[in-house]
Amino acid sequence: MTVDQDKLMAFVGKMVTDLGAASAAGGVVIGHRLGLYRALAQGPATPEELARRTETTTRYVAEWLAAQAASGYVGYDAEAGTFALDEEQAFALTDPDGPIYLPGAFVLALGALRAEPRITEAFRTGGGVGWHEQDPDVFDGCEIFFRPGYVANLTASWIPALTGVEEKLRSGAHVADVGCGHGSSTVLLAQAYPASTISGSDYHDESVQIARKRAAEAGVADRTSFEVASATSFSGRDLDLVTSFDCLHDMGDPLGAARHVRESLAPDGTWMVVEPRAGDTLAENLNPVGRLYYALSTFLCVPNGRSQPGGYSLGAQAGPAAIRQIATDAGFTRFRQATETPFNLVYELRP
Repeated sequence: MTVDQDKLMAFVGKMVTDLGAASAAGGVVIGHRLGLYRALAQGPATPEELARRTETTTRYVAEWLAAQAASGYVGYDAEAGTFALDEEQAFALTDPDGPIYLPGAFVLALGALRAEPRITEAFRTGGGVGWHEQDPDVFDGCEIFFRPGYVANLTASWIPALTGVEEKLRSGAHVADVGCGHGSSTVLLAQAYPASTISGSDYHDESVQIARKRAAEAGVADRTSFEVASATSFSGRDLDLVTSFDCLHDMGDPLGAARHVRESLAPDGTWMVVEPRAGDTLAENLNPVGRLYYALSTFLCVPNGRSQPGGYSLGAQAGPAAIRQIATDAGFTRFRQATETPFNLVYELRP
């Protein structure tokens, strides 16, 4: 074997960069859990000052800040010996209710990686690892990661992009939110369209319990309901709208789910499918977004699909053609991409 030393060192450098990023993930989660980013956003601080603001230990904070600065997640003023967040860093790292909150993705990723021994064994056996078998941080991380995108886009651009749907919601519609998780999307719909009734469903019992709590806390319990049910068995008929956010690709039987949705819709009803942004070919997805979704899909989406009846395993980078094929096979006659974001594609399906 003849090795090009320049190419070898370039590859080693890439791997070192990735190893540093992987190691930094835990620090981001610590910053999220301890409020370190929010406290630093109050103004530049030395390790001692940030430790006082957060009631933490200076020595740990000093090491954390050094790692954060080396990652480019915080700024460092060598002359003053202080660390700080600029406006963009603070925007992305400090507001869980804002349009972007990156620490949630790191909570999700670290939670997913805890299943590595079981995923490794699944590679050997071909078996699955169900969503309900994942670490609790997977459920929490999903809510923290995806909710800001829903806050920013769901009622501002996604619903308005659908044909005639917003008018129905304002006047009073019957909606099923399939795969609702902790209920973020269900609650947002109920808050935005108080004349409508929204029913959330998820096969994970603990998530449904949290969703009910979230709805009560948000004051929308009177127009929401939640049930433990799969995407092939959720209740409701003659529905005006069915939504599925970032979950169709996780299902073991997406075609069965699509058929059940079509049967549950009113003749003029709509299915809004929000899926991770992807092209139809692997070559189109060899980019930073595809890298993220393929990695998470290996640990979460494909194992979950293989754990369920059907074992279809679309995966998180299925692409529009795969979604269209499922829609066509399920009997939908109209399919279009309604809108998109940097991380999502939004489809409109009609019977």
